[in-house]
This record gives sequence, C-alpha cells and structure tokens, in this order.
Amino acid sequence: MLDLQVITNLHRDLVTGWHSRPIDNPCEGVLKVICQQASFNFLLWHEEDIARSPDVSDAKIAEVKRNIDRYNQQRNDWIEQVDDWITADLVEKKITAAADAPQNTETLGSSIDRLCILALRIYHLEEQRDRTDATAEHRESVTRKIAVALVQHEDLSRAAQQLADDIYAGRKKHKTYRQMKMYNDPTMNPYLYKAQRRAG
Repeated sequence: MLDLQVITNLHRDLVTGWHSRPIDNPCEGVLKVICQQASFNFLLWHEEDIARSPDVSDAKIAEVKRNIDRYNQQRNDWIEQVDDWITADLVEKKITAAADAPQNTETLGSSIDRLCILALRIYHLEEQRDRTDATAEHRESVTRKIAVALVQHEDLSRAAQQLADDIYAGRKKHKTYRQMKMYNDPTMNPYLYKAQRRAG
C-alpha cells in the first residue's frame, strides 16, 4: 500500500535538502524510484528559471534548452517507472482489479509527479515571500499564492491517496501509459532524421 503522506513528506524534504546539498537518493523500494523521478523535476525547474533570464547568451540558452529536453524526457520516463513499480507490486500481492473496475484519466505515477511539482512551487513561493528585499505588496501577493498552492497540494494528496487505496483494493484499474515522446528520438523527429540523411 502506498502512503501519500510519506511520499509528500519525502518530496518536501528532498526539495529543501537539495537546495543545500548535491542531489542524492537515500531511499529504498518505491521511494527510491519516486526520489529519482523527483530529481529530474528539481533539475528541470532550475533550468527553466535560467531559460527565462534575459541576460544569458544565445549559446547558454541553447545549452539550457537541450538540458530541459533531456530532463523532461527523464522526468516522463521515471513517471512510467513509478507506474511500473506499482504494476509489479500488484502482481506480487496478487491484486487484480474487477473486470468492470473504472480507470482514472491520470495514473498514480502522474499524480505523484504533480505533487512533486507542487512541492517545488511551494518551496520557491516561500523563498519569494521571505526575501528581505521584497516589498510588502510582493510578500502579500506571494502569501496569497502560497495559500492556493497549499490547498491544491492537499486536494491532490487526498485524491492520490484515494486512487492508491482503490487500486490496491481492486476497485480501480492501474496501467502504465507510455509517453512515447518523439522529439528526442532521432528516428521519429523529422528534423533530426532528415538532418542525419543530409549529413550522410
């Protein structure tokens, strides 16, 4: 059984800790997979910040864009790894959903990914709220955003726990949905394979 409180606590601790130490993965089992997936969200978030800076060179922007593509691909690959772990765990526990069991539009792995992004958003909003150079208006505006983000995090945590409970009780179906991103695949991205042909 997955405990979403444990997972959201892990997200919070990782996001806070990785801002002052190198990215690590001290976890075991499904939490190890979730930690790895979270690391790509963390890296992606900070590359996105650089990409929006007006004072970086075109060469730096090109480098950052490639990093964003790579981290986003890894982020999606590891959402699938989370869902694959759940599938294997259900098989090991001999849990099968009823034939007429409904299926959510979003997998549990995708919900966990969204919770990680919310943890990052809340951390950085709090960082903005606590800036010593910020105006009172800025802090007030950010405080309102934090309140909204916390409600969203609570709502999603509760819904994800309900989904986990339903999956492990056989009341809902679970599948891994493959993202099949095409833009990073040199055999699927027309620009890449046509460029390879021209170079050859």
